[in-house]
Amino acid sequence: MCPIGYYTIMRQSKDPKLFRYEMVRYAREHGVKPAARAFNTTPKTVRKWLSRWEPGSLRGLEDRRKGPNSKRSKIDPKQKAKAIELKKKLKSWGAERIRREFDLTISEKAIRKIWREGKLLKRKRRKHKTKNDLRAVKAQWRLFEQIDIDTKHLYDIPEYWPQMKRYNLPKYQYTARDVVSGLQFLGYASECTLTCATLFASIIIDHLKACGVNLDGSRIQTDNGTEFVGSWSAKEPSIFTKTVEAEKGLTHHTIPPGAHTYQADVETVHRLIEDEFFEVEQFKSTQMFFDKITAYSIWFNVARTNSYKGYKTPWEIIQQRNKNISPKVAILPALFLDKIFKLLLVKTNARGYLYVQYP
Repeated sequence: MCPIGYYTIMRQSKDPKLFRYEMVRYAREHGVKPAARAFNTTPKTVRKWLSRWEPGSLRGLEDRRKGPNSKRSKIDPKQKAKAIELKKKLKSWGAERIRREFDLTISEKAIRKIWREGKLLKRKRRKHKTKNDLRAVKAQWRLFEQIDIDTKHLYDIPEYWPQMKRYNLPKYQYTARDVVSGLQFLGYASECTLTCATLFASIIIDHLKACGVNLDGSRIQTDNGTEFVGSWSAKEPSIFTKTVEAEKGLTHHTIPPGAHTYQADVETVHRLIEDEFFEVEQFKSTQMFFDKITAYSIWFNVARTNSYKGYKTPWEIIQQRNKNISPKVAILPALFLDKIFKLLLVKTNARGYLYVQYP
């Protein structure tokens, strides 16, 4: 009698064929049930190996593959090629998003497998900041109750830097984003200054008012950068603060020093625009840059769904909340702040000399 169970021996054995052969030989001499008792297994197991065994050899006593002999489904070569092509163009997009946006018929798991085999997967460059998830609280706010404004340095993006140097493209991005809808506005300049930030905020405020947005009781939130608060030793509010608060009911708030999570909404779009635009697009002139960034901004506001906001676009959220706001609110072109500054603020006096008005 075998004191150890059959399946225990099978798990521990490096070559189970010999044990099965002994069991089959014993069954041929003494019968199926005596063999089952002797080898501590069931008659069904003994009969299985008796039927598979080929006399004179150990063939038939190996483990068989338990899965189906043929694959149930094959990946469509066209879908595979499309998944590879899209990943090469949109390097930072995930499988779930590409499948949804481009109506691929293969599963997310299959898409990731294709990318893995093609060595197309990469780790994202992540900012080492923790962002609090306050979506449930922010969803209760009214439209444009809080607009976050921040700046982004563009010269640290490897894909953009050579083009920036070659074609003298902007070095800084000014971003404004409504926390509730996710609507964003973009401005670009060669410098990160209080003047540019003030001009940017002024244009955004005028644009929102012209589109029917009520800013009474709203706030614009920024960090404590000098482009917003001026000198750290200033005894009076900066011109940025004065410009914002000149609008009735609108206030300027700054976040606590080092509290980057307070600006999570605008920091998120900074990462997205780096992944979806600056890492992908190529430029040959300043005009081409502004044509493409304007198209991206409109697509972001009107067509791009946001999974964190119920797979809705910013414009869909605005429509649901307030149908009186003009559709023009979502299609403001990207602002070339350097050019606007020269057009609006540089005047000629009676003697023909150029001078710059105070913003």
